[in-house]
Amino acid sequence: MRLIDEEYTRHPFLGRRRLTLWLRSEGYPVNAKRIGRLMRAMGLEAIHPKPRLSRRGENHRIYPYLLRGVRVKRADQVWAADITYVPLPAGYMYLAAVIDWYSRYVLAWRLSNTLAGTFCAEMLDEALSRSRPEVFNTDQGAQFTATAFVGRLESAGVRVSMDGRGRALDNAFIERLWRTVKYEDIYIRGYETVPELERGLRAYLGYYNRERFHSSLDGRTPEAVYREGHGGRLTHKRTAEKRLLTR
Repeated sequence: MRLIDEEYTRHPFLGRRRLTLWLRSEGYPVNAKRIGRLMRAMGLEAIHPKPRLSRRGENHRIYPYLLRGVRVKRADQVWAADITYVPLPAGYMYLAAVIDWYSRYVLAWRLSNTLAGTFCAEMLDEALSRSRPEVFNTDQGAQFTATAFVGRLESAGVRVSMDGRGRALDNAFIERLWRTVKYEDIYIRGYETVPELERGLRAYLGYYNRERFHSSLDGRTPEAVYREGHGGRLTHKRTAEKRLLTR
């Protein structure tokens, strides 16, 4: 499953047949049916260049996509959230994150061994304890369309935006984050246990925010750009990190 995840992250347009051919070329005697079953278990679908881990909720309110043609020009104008699959030797975890579109700053993240919505709600609470966006964008997955999740946003006066079905690039910035995290940390480190994974992600995402320079940010870090939008201050940032480190 890790090989599938790695190759899919590299080439998200690949379907089960082409992934089967690639695995066979690497010496693995697999068939397309098995690869299809594994892809479904991992939430991967070639039609959309992103893992469809957030399954669409039943009978939820349909929120419009508010970002078509919008130019994002400041911090806290738009936040986005998504979930990705993380392979481990003895299983897998799910990683969710909230980022600020303008600065690429990771405001909050959580790991979970299930797709129950609780971990996403906790992540949202942490992000909202720091600041408030004007618009919050997600896909139409059950975790993000749940009344508890949407209610938190609406109570905070945040406009809810949701990707249209099949709109693969609506959350492109957070998809880039997943590729970066996986290829610069997860695949290299080869974490074997959940505690190792959590410690490693905490260290890497701290590096990503504060030390990793982005060419798209004119060679600055996400924290530096996000800090500018707050007059040089980051609300609750250090307190939140201390809570994570003492868990």
